[in-house]
Amino acid sequence: MKFRALSILSLCAAIASPAAHAQSFYAGKQIVLVAGSAPGGGYDLLARLMTRHLGKHIEGAPTFVVQNMPAAGSLTATNLLFNTAPRDGTTIGIIQRGMLLARLTSPAQAQFDLGKFNWLGSMNSETAVTLANAATPHVTAKDLFEKELIVGSEINVDPETTARLYNDLLGTKFKIVNGYNGTTEIGLAMERGEVQGVADWSWSSLLVQHPEWLRDKKVRVLLQGSLIPNKDLPDVPTALSFVKGDIEKRTLELYFTQKTVARPVLAPPGVPADRIEILRKGFAALAGDKEFLADAEKSKLEINLLDGAGVDRVISLITSATPDVRDRYVKAATGQGK
Repeated sequence: MKFRALSILSLCAAIASPAAHAQSFYAGKQIVLVAGSAPGGGYDLLARLMTRHLGKHIEGAPTFVVQNMPAAGSLTATNLLFNTAPRDGTTIGIIQRGMLLARLTSPAQAQFDLGKFNWLGSMNSETAVTLANAATPHVTAKDLFEKELIVGSEINVDPETTARLYNDLLGTKFKIVNGYNGTTEIGLAMERGEVQGVADWSWSSLLVQHPEWLRDKKVRVLLQGSLIPNKDLPDVPTALSFVKGDIEKRTLELYFTQKTVARPVLAPPGVPADRIEILRKGFAALAGDKEFLADAEKSKLEINLLDGAGVDRVISLITSATPDVRDRYVKAATGQGK
């Protein structure tokens, strides 16, 4: 009778404590992190940094494996996470920030709803920098408005989208050359002389991938793009400083919300709420993890964690954008504007 009573009490406790059940769920499990980017780039480096440390902050200490899925600028990965990935908490993802506005420009292809994802956080906020090879005649930002700059890009990803937006909203003269898969390939194209520069390279990634470009003055940083100017670039003008009209300003601000949630980490819809809570808490705990921060510093990766609630607020701003701004963004980003 005593054993039976204890068993009933244990069963009641398990039913009353779903969090405890979810915590035990991860014991002995492997979590797949779908990285919607090519190996070697900024997203991939952050994905691997995160997976080296996140497991110890999740009850049950699951292991992680990274699965790269760079096709279509994370569109394939994001669609998979929304539609077909397991909804039990064993699959999460880090996607390229362009997906936050993909529904506006590619509604047929972007088969997901931002508001239904479970946002775990963001690894960083970013500043986009426009680069030109030192051999070009482009010395200041003003030259971007007067002289054509041939830039490498990838379809539907920041290097292309930013160039289109700047051309339309600001009046720059970027000539866009597509066909590259990520900034690693664009960087090689710049070194080979196939292109003269790039309209959008994340400042933190540039510091890791090509510090020699800056050290040896092989490139010039002409423009920075974000809602808040980067303190490391006091002499580089912001894209917003060149905006003339109100609708153009609000459209560019909508675009730059992505830079605030620059490295979004998410789980599919439908994952049990208690497991999402555990994953969110685990992600947030990285902010105080000295080993994680030391690893980031050693890897020269800039970290500025935003928790899941913070990402939720940005997603709300995006989904509540007014129709005139959404329309202006679509026309500019797809080349249908001026």
